[in-house]
Amino acid sequence: MLIFGTLGPAGSNHDWVVKRYLEFHHLDHTRIELFTDFDDAFEAMFSGRIHHVIQVAVHPSVTTTVAKYRGRAHLIDTFISPSQPMAVLTRSEVDPPSTLGLQMATRDYIDTSRWPTLVSEVSTVTVAQGLLAGTYDSGLTLLAMAEQHPGRFRVDEIIGTVDDAWLVYGLEPTCQGQVQAWPDSPAAALFRRANLQHDLDKGA
Repeated sequence: MLIFGTLGPAGSNHDWVVKRYLEFHHLDHTRIELFTDFDDAFEAMFSGRIHHVIQVAVHPSVTTTVAKYRGRAHLIDTFISPSQPMAVLTRSEVDPPSTLGLQMATRDYIDTSRWPTLVSEVSTVTVAQGLLAGTYDSGLTLLAMAEQHPGRFRVDEIIGTVDDAWLVYGLEPTCQGQVQAWPDSPAAALFRRANLQHDLDKGA
């Protein structure tokens, strides 16, 4: 059984997107193991406890990851996936809010200057947990939280889904010194259409 490691907790965007990636490849005999940080996930891969690690490319640890594990953890695949719908939620009894919980990779999705204090969290799910616990007034988290807890939060801003690039690591390299890309990808089709249009315009 193949075991894929990614960032938890359960229900996080990492957890949700990895499940979709495995479904896309029809990988039925697999399991996902969730970690609190990527260092633990990579150490688990090096020890043979898991086989692959999947990480969103905008995660703050990506630069460190690529440098720190160069030659040991190899990039073997990339893909694009939308996130779960996100929003800024504020506890209903608070007005105006002064503290905002968020995963720092999402910071530039909104204008955070409205909140004097920003609280960094591991994931959008831990942001939701912090909101429920009253740790802060507002949170950039999953929109579904408002639906799951009617009356507890007001929706201050809907962000929706965000298309992100995702990185898949393994122990065995797949890139053999040349560009490794999908020649029949949707992007490749766009490039071919642009080339064809250029030729037609030139001929006209």
